[in-house]
Parts: sequence; C-alpha cells; structure tokens
Amino acid sequence: MKAIRRLTVRPVLPDPLRPLSDLARNLRWSWHAETRDLFQSVDPECWTASGRDPVRLLGTVAPARLTALAEDRRFLRRLTAAADDLDFYMTGDRWYQAQTARLPAAVAYFSPEFGITAALPQYSGGLGILAGDHLKAASDLGVPLIGVGLLYRHGYFRQSLSRDGWQQEHYPVLDPNELPLALLKEADDTPAQVALALPGGKELRARIWLAQVGRVPLLLLDSDVEENDLGERGVTDRLYGGGSEHRLLQEMLLGIGGVRAVRTYCRLTGHAGPEVFHTNEGHAGFLGLERIAELCDDGAEFDPALEAVRAGTVFTTHTPVPAGIDRFDRELVARHFGPGAELPRIDVERILRLGMETYPGGEPNLFNMAVMGLRLAQRANGVSTLHGGVSRAMFNGLWPGFDADEVPITSVTNGVHAPTWVAPEVFRLGARQIGAQRTEDALTVGGSDRWDAVADIPDQDIWELRRTLREQLVEEVRVRLRDSWRQRGAGTAELGWIDGVLDPDVLTIGFARRVPSYKRLTLMLRDRDRLMELLLHPERPIQIVVAGKAHPADDGGKRLVQELVRFADDPRVRHRVVFLPDYGMAMAQKLYPGCDIWLNNPLRPLEACGTSGMKAALNGCLNLSVLDGWWDEWFRPDFGWAIPTADGAGTDPDRRDAIEAAALYDLLEQRITPRFYERGGDGLPDRWIEMVRETLSHLGPKVLAGRMVREYVDRLYAPAAAAHRAMDPEAARRLADWKTRVRAAWHGVSVDHVETTAAAATAELGSTLGLRVRVDLGDLAPDDVEVQAVSGRVDTEDRITGATAVPLKPVGGPDLEGRWAYEGPLALDRTGPFGYTVRILPAHPLLASAADLGLVAVPSEDQMEAAGLLMR
Repeated sequence: MKAIRRLTVRPVLPDPLRPLSDLARNLRWSWHAETRDLFQSVDPECWTASGRDPVRLLGTVAPARLTALAEDRRFLRRLTAAADDLDFYMTGDRWYQAQTARLPAAVAYFSPEFGITAALPQYSGGLGILAGDHLKAASDLGVPLIGVGLLYRHGYFRQSLSRDGWQQEHYPVLDPNELPLALLKEADDTPAQVALALPGGKELRARIWLAQVGRVPLLLLDSDVEENDLGERGVTDRLYGGGSEHRLLQEMLLGIGGVRAVRTYCRLTGHAGPEVFHTNEGHAGFLGLERIAELCDDGAEFDPALEAVRAGTVFTTHTPVPAGIDRFDRELVARHFGPGAELPRIDVERILRLGMETYPGGEPNLFNMAVMGLRLAQRANGVSTLHGGVSRAMFNGLWPGFDADEVPITSVTNGVHAPTWVAPEVFRLGARQIGAQRTEDALTVGGSDRWDAVADIPDQDIWELRRTLREQLVEEVRVRLRDSWRQRGAGTAELGWIDGVLDPDVLTIGFARRVPSYKRLTLMLRDRDRLMELLLHPERPIQIVVAGKAHPADDGGKRLVQELVRFADDPRVRHRVVFLPDYGMAMAQKLYPGCDIWLNNPLRPLEACGTSGMKAALNGCLNLSVLDGWWDEWFRPDFGWAIPTADGAGTDPDRRDAIEAAALYDLLEQRITPRFYERGGDGLPDRWIEMVRETLSHLGPKVLAGRMVREYVDRLYAPAAAAHRAMDPEAARRLADWKTRVRAAWHGVSVDHVETTAAAATAELGSTLGLRVRVDLGDLAPDDVEVQAVSGRVDTEDRITGATAVPLKPVGGPDLEGRWAYEGPLALDRTGPFGYTVRILPAHPLLASAADLGLVAVPSEDQMEAAGLLMR
C-alpha cells in the first residue's frame, strides 16, 4: 500500500546526547573526521545504511541504543570533546580575524548550486563543488560569508544505465525535513518568506532554509510553499530544469529573492550586512537590480545607484564559450519587470540595457546574464590564468577600443577544499610527519609555496599509501559495478566475473566529469586496438575507471556514455575498464585517492579550470592532461605529463582528435607505464614515487581552496569593500554625473599631433625619447582624462605586444586653438622591433579600471604615419 501522506518523525535524544543534534546540523562533520568517527560509533550498520548522513542516522538508530549511549561514559567524553571542538571552531579567531587591513564586515556569495556533501544533493558538477569548497574554506579561514542558493526538491538527477548502456535519469523527491536544514523563522515562530511580483498580479513566494556550513550560513530558497499556485511551487523543482521562463524565474528568485533573504537573515540574527556581493557565474546577476531598487527606494536616482552597486560587486565567470551562458528573449525579460511585475520603480529599458548584447557580433534581441553580471560588477575574474585570457577575449566587445589583454577581467585560479577531498590515510601520513595540527593548518590556511616535509617521508611509506588507496578503490568499484549491473537487469549468476574486476597492483587511470562533447569522454577509444593492447599488456597493463553524467537533454552526450559503456562491457576488457554510473561526491571521495593517473583531455581552451585533477593531486595521484585550465598554469614535467594540443589553424576536428589520441597512447606506452612498473634496487618504483613526492610538495599548497579564498579576500573582496565605503550617496551621484558628462563630450576628444625627439628609426637600449603630444579635449578638462604613451615590442603587423602605459603630463594651459600639450619621456627598455602610440582615456579617482567606460581616443592613421611610431 502507498501512504497518502508523508511526514518526518524526529527522534527524541536523551539529554546527555543532545549535542549530537548540534553536531549533525552543522555540516562541518562532512569534512571533520573526528565528528564522523563519533557518528559511526553510534551504530556502524545504521551509519553505512544512512549513507553516512548523521541526520538520517539519528532518525533510524534504535531508541535502546540511544539509551545505552546516554549511559556510556567513554562515548559521552568523546561527545563532549567533539561539541567543545565545534564551539571553539565556531567562535575562536581564525586567519581573517588576524588580518590588519580593514576587511569586509560580511560578503554575500550567490551560486545556483552548492556541493557541500552527498547528504545535501544540490549540485550537478564543477560549479557547485567549487561553490561548496569556497564556503568550507571561508569557514576554515573565518571569512564572514553568507551563502545564497536555491533548494531543489529533486536536486540534480540520479543516473543509471539500461541493459544496452543508455543513460537513464531519476529524480528522487527530497524532503527538507530529512536534510541537515532548519527553517529560518520570524520572531513569532512563523517561517520567514520572501516574495517576488509576477505579471498578472501573481506572486512567487519562497521560504528560507538554513544549512550551517561550519561558520558560514547557507540560505536556500524553496518555492514549494502552500501560498503558491502549482506552477510557482515548481520553480525550484530541479537544478537546471525546465524551459526559458522557468529558468528566468529561478534566476530572478536566486538574485532578487536572494538579496531579500540575506536582508531577512541579517535582521533576524543580527549578522553584519554584506558590504560585498559576489555572484558565482551569471545566474544570480539579478541581485544587482534588487540592490539598485533598494537604493532607489531610499531616494537615489538610477545612475548613482548603479555606481554604488557596482562598487561592491564581484562577478566570477566560469564559462569559456558563449553557448554556455544563459540568454533570454528580450520580450520575456521585459514582461517580468516594470509596472505590474517585479521592480516596478525601475524603467524596464534601463534593466534591458544592462543585459543586451549591444556590441559587434552580439544578438540584439537577447538578454545575456553574463553581460549583465559584468556591467553590474566593478570587479570580475575568470577561474584560471588561461581562462582569464579567454574571458577577456570573449567579452572584449564590452570594452571597445581596448586590446583584449586590457579588458578588466582578472583571474583567481580555483582551488579545492583539502579536508573534504584528502583521504584519511593521506592526512594520517602527514600527521605522523609533522603533527595533526600542523597538517590541518597546512591543508586549510595554506600560505607556503611548498610542503618541504614531504621530502622526509620514506619511499616505502608513500608506496604503501598508494597501494592501500588503490586497493580501497578496487573494492569500491566492485560494489558499485555489481549494483549497476543489477539495475541493468543482470542476475546474480551472471556477475561472478565482477570479483576479478581491477587489480590493486595495476596502474590505475581515472576519468570522471560531466559529459559535454568538449570534454571528449571517448577520446581514449579513438584507436581501440591500441587501447586494448595497453589494457592487456602482459607486463605493463593499465586499468581505467570512468564516471560521468550527460545532461538529460543532451542525447549526444548520452551516446558518448553508451559508447564507453559498450566498450567496457566487452568480456575481453571488462576486468580492466569500468564505467560507474551516478557520479557524485561520495564516489569521487574514493575515486580521486585510488587512482595513479588522473586523465583530462578537453578541447583546449574550453576547460575553465578543471578542479578534479587538483583533488587527485592532493592524494598523490599524477595528472595526465591537455594544457588547459589550471594544468596550463602549473604543469611541470617533474610531477605529470602534458598531452600535446593539435590546434593549428588548418587542423579539422577529426584530425585533431586523431593526433591528440595518438599522443595520449604514446605517453602511456613509452613514458608512463615504464616508469610505474620499473623497480629500483629496493624493489620500489623510485622514479614514480619521486613524482608523487613532487606532486604533493609543489602542487599541494597551490591547489588549496584556502589559497583561493585568501586571494579573493586580498585581491577582490577588500578592494570592493573599500570602493563600497567610498561610494556614499554624494560620491555616487558625482561619479554618475561625471560619466554622463564624459560620454556626452567624448566625440570632441582627439589626438591632434605627436612629436618625438627621435631622429632615426633605430636607437640604443636604455636611451630615452622625448614625446610631445597635442590633444583636443573638447568640452572636457585635463582633470577628466589621462594622456598616455603606450609602448612595447611590435609584431610583424606592427601591433604592440606586452604593452606598457606611461602617463604624460600637461604643459601649461590651452593654446589659442584650445589644444592642450602633454610631454614626457619614453624609456627604450627592450631590444628588437619597438613601437609606441599615444591615447587619451577618461580618468577619475573612483574608477576601478581605466577601461571602465570603454572610451579611448588614439591617433588617426595619418598621424601615426607622420609620427614615425615604429623603431626597428
């Protein structure tokens, strides 16, 4: 029989065990080994059956067991120690509190997904895992972050396989009352809510669930409330589900509703209000509109409000291709804003202009969420050095007249939260070497360039660690593979072969990620005969563990999964290559440590960062990757291998894949497997162990989320907070008026004449040129602009590369024609072909970048030729 109603019956813990509830409700347990060990000791069988989720554990353990534990003095001592440790963690000063600079009182961090733990399945892939690691690292560092997201009742889909290997999706319903969440409530104990106005006089209401991620509160908005109609109740049904309007409503709720949720949370708890708002990708971009509306309600005009909001906003882009950005039809957006809908006090045309692709190559009728995010943020970044460059080129149209390398998008390379992803065995090895507290500090705060203590770990210990982790992975794979085959319809009698799948002494390669086409799941299958030779080599075999989900609407991705599964089903190789369905955090925490090689072969440069290889590296796994994302930045042959990229202009996609696959096979055959299997005099693979040691000592400190969050604080949050404080209402009004005046007058700004002291087309290194420039500023004054000399080497087409800009100084007042003269020296500090030019830029002390307005005046072609601007 099927129940007509479902409800959650919470356990009543004996008084001595009440601290268990607090420990279970704070998600710090997901990365704190001692707390997890405590919960496991409550009931080991229930712990495993509950999926290692303390909330579910406490709901299923027998009352008699709880009664016994309440009288177990040893357990109570452990419980008291864990509760005291959590209290100290929550209240004590940490890295952030020890800084002398004036840092933000609080930062609001918005993301459409958060991967905190498998017990809270609100993530689909790298973006969510990164967001979860950001929150955890901020908690460890004491950064006063407030996370904001949506609570999806179906989360992201669960994946299984049909008998013929086709991906199937399942959407289990999540009951918030069974998750490690608590409702945010008003003083009268009613659930706190936010509301959005919809067209036609309707409303979208949402309540606010609170997940406590260590010291960081995570607010999750849930539209499944009785006050909503059926359609509105389903707005937060699935992560990345539904059509355009459904996605638009999700993003309005996340951005606009999210700001309102933050204000409600701060009002109810006394938490400091955010000085900085950080949007993780464009999905939450509407938060800027809500903040503008708040200021307009306080009497500000739109333009000054925009400047005030921009000052304290940080935007992070993760998308290296335009197709990966959410874009909505102009009319759809217009219908949801203005009179009779949301933000009625703001002119709809002003809203639309923030997101329209009004630049060469843009679609004039599409509203682009990333474009809006960039226009509403004074500071923006990509997630690796390479991706920063890709982003500057991709969004160059927003800053016309500037070279791509001058576009004001910097980069902060992603990191991963080591306590979440480092295997307990790795932590214990570090603790034996330098002590538990120093190991914990090294993994959370970081700060050193290298972990020198790794050099002192004996080779035998490193190799035993790697063998232990590989053995654990083999056991995990066999359990999961057996479950998968049963789901595919196989009987027990058919599955005896699974007991021989994988070998703990064979070189193990991992490949796990989402399955869009650019990640090339099946590149390894390009030459199947050659791959089979590698898998079945009599002396130096390899084995491969693959996992990954294709988007439910991506049949092309599903075909790639099926192709890989069918190859793995082949009886000749099925003991050497496996595909594990339903890739998620729980699987990943076994997969990364257990592999010897982490494979990554995307199309360069389409991998923004690719943090899975970082998690593997922290466990002593070596990377084998295309030079993309973070690997392009930090690769060294001492600790990994780079797959050459066939990216010549004349290389078609099929030939490119063939070349790169052949290079992959060559690396495995000629360099990787020999190094793994060759043994030194002590019977150990000395050269392989040395690469593991180099990976841990050199990559370990770099790939930490603690390093990443500290960079965000120093390079983005602190400057944004300072700009926010400086942008009081009067300053914002003056800046907005100045921008309006400069834009209106810029047509009258020009470079009139350039003179130089150079008499010849050659000069000696270290000499100096004198420049004199005459400019027409029209209705502007010298205080409104900066005149610069821009110099550097020139390429064969006379483009300046590696440019250096030096301001020139005004000389006296305007001449009889109203022109202004500027002068300055130009140092010839580089040999070879050298060139310079001059330009005029708007200048104001409150601009974060000279490119902010996208305005620049340069010499005409005739003036450049007359000035002889090139030296060879």
